[in-house]
Amino acid sequence: MVAGKISKRVAADRLGWVKRMVGEIRALPLNSKTDFLQDSRNIWTAESCLRRALEAIFDLGRHIAAKGFGEAVTEYKEIASVLHRQNVISSDDLLLMQKLAGYRNRLVHFYHDVGEEELFEICSSRLGDVERLAEVLRRWLSTNPNLMDETL
Repeated sequence: MVAGKISKRVAADRLGWVKRMVGEIRALPLNSKTDFLQDSRNIWTAESCLRRALEAIFDLGRHIAAKGFGEAVTEYKEIASVLHRQNVISSDDLLLMQKLAGYRNRLVHFYHDVGEEELFEICSSRLGDVERLAEVLRRWLSTNPNLMDETL
């Protein structure tokens, strides 16, 4: 695969998805486990929005790898490895991104093993990890304008 330009439109769209999905999760009653678990719609919203936020991060990472560096990747954990190898993310962010890739796979393939209380704990105390990765990618994109396709 040949490197090209990273689409500003794709990047903005995926980062917008992360922001929107995290916002939807933060609007849930995350201050009280009892309140959160009392309404099953909170659980379904949290699961769907968390999965979508993670997928948006990895979709953006895949786009950066493919368009920015000409590296085609299919596995979510491999996306993190490429981004680290290309100095897009740090070693700490590599570990975090690989962990989140594994969690995204659990949400998709082992959804029946993800408990309601686990979702509450993640959404009430770990959303910052998702926001951190989105910000790392946003910052890298802003410091590499030469790799960006500005057309919308």
